[in-house]
Amino acid sequence: MAALRMLVRHIGPAVALLVLSSTDLVPQSTLPHASRSSMLSQQQTITGGIGVTVIDGKAYYLFHVMPELAFGKIGVGLDVNIRISEHGKIRHEDFNEAYDYLRLIRYVRYGMKHDPLYIRLGAMDYSRIGHGYLVYLYRNSASYDLRKVGLELDADFEQFGFESIYSDIGGAGVLGVRGYMRPLQYTRAASIPIIGGLETGLTFAADFHADANKTWGDASGTVQNANDGGSLSAIGFDLGVPLLSISSLRSTLYADYAKIANYGSGAAVGIDLSFTGLGPIALSAKYERRFAGDQFLPSYFDALYERERYQVVDTTRFVSKAQLLKNAQSFEGYYGELLLSILGTLNVVGGYQSPVGQRNAGRIHLEVESGNALPGIVLAGGYDKKNVGSVFKVDNNSLFFAQVGYRPLPSMTVSMLYQWTFTEEKDEASGRVVGYKVQKRVEPRVGFIISF
Repeated sequence: MAALRMLVRHIGPAVALLVLSSTDLVPQSTLPHASRSSMLSQQQTITGGIGVTVIDGKAYYLFHVMPELAFGKIGVGLDVNIRISEHGKIRHEDFNEAYDYLRLIRYVRYGMKHDPLYIRLGAMDYSRIGHGYLVYLYRNSASYDLRKVGLELDADFEQFGFESIYSDIGGAGVLGVRGYMRPLQYTRAASIPIIGGLETGLTFAADFHADANKTWGDASGTVQNANDGGSLSAIGFDLGVPLLSISSLRSTLYADYAKIANYGSGAAVGIDLSFTGLGPIALSAKYERRFAGDQFLPSYFDALYERERYQVVDTTRFVSKAQLLKNAQSFEGYYGELLLSILGTLNVVGGYQSPVGQRNAGRIHLEVESGNALPGIVLAGGYDKKNVGSVFKVDNNSLFFAQVGYRPLPSMTVSMLYQWTFTEEKDEASGRVVGYKVQKRVEPRVGFIISF
């Protein structure tokens, strides 16, 4: 309520949000690259204007420019936010390091995921390597203040190829590399249905951050006695065969095995399906059965990893992803994913993974983007949550954003943006990151739309 009262007090002098678009207003989203490629390949959107934003209970006047432009296979996205306080000063956290200026470039890309050549420099929105058994829906930016510049580079030469990510070109971060071959493409068996498309892959994933492998040195988990294992790495092997590969229906049966260095291992078998033969409706689904040994966590590098890596819970104790890994017990589980796209505009994505027979141990991933599918309505949202008990309770296990709006006129949009993310807490004396705190962001938007 305090944030709402603050908005009301400041919204008077700053209610205009100007949107210039070659198509129409398109909410900024973070759908996985594979599910967005049909929507964004030629989209030209320039979003910008002035308004009010509230971050951590403090109100700022906002000047915002966020263009997403595509020219053939080349795409560029910027994210320029100038926030000015009541005292006329630019928000300190936005430009307190030289690296902050590089982060104004949200991304530069060539091609799309699964194209013969794909390059992307900037923010990573739910990236994955292979079938996602080690790197799944990974985000290199836990919040606006923690944006990083990463690199994705993929190449497919038909008989072989590779895909790769690196989370932070400005420092030590997460690396994922997968090389793959289709060995029967070199033989006469290349034309045999199903078998001819056999693909084998080898994945290496690692985190080179200084806190990547910190575990407890005593029963209380004190910072002073932490075991510092340095970087953390894993290796994986996968095998896949295309069961169906026709213009409107594709399906692949696959198996994965992975081992985390100095920890445990796990395996999975799964099937995915992509169906585009329903006219304006496209549907894709995935189901995976997982078998994890002690000290193994599937999809270790995921959407919440940047926050979970290392957190100081008070002045003396900490928790870490490596400690969760160390304590993990063997289990059997499952993972399911569904993507529904209508007219390439209304997109709904849902994913859920959980051990069998364990309560409050699942993870959920949800996204929705309405585009122009709902007349007069602007709707976009994303939600990630671990240790799912109450699904729709946003807490310290969650990342969440939502934008809801209405078009009273074809050329006007009124909307509200809400984000729940995390930002670093640093020791004032040393500047060292000692944990993370919830960061809430609220923005009312009144906008105009001009098509050209």
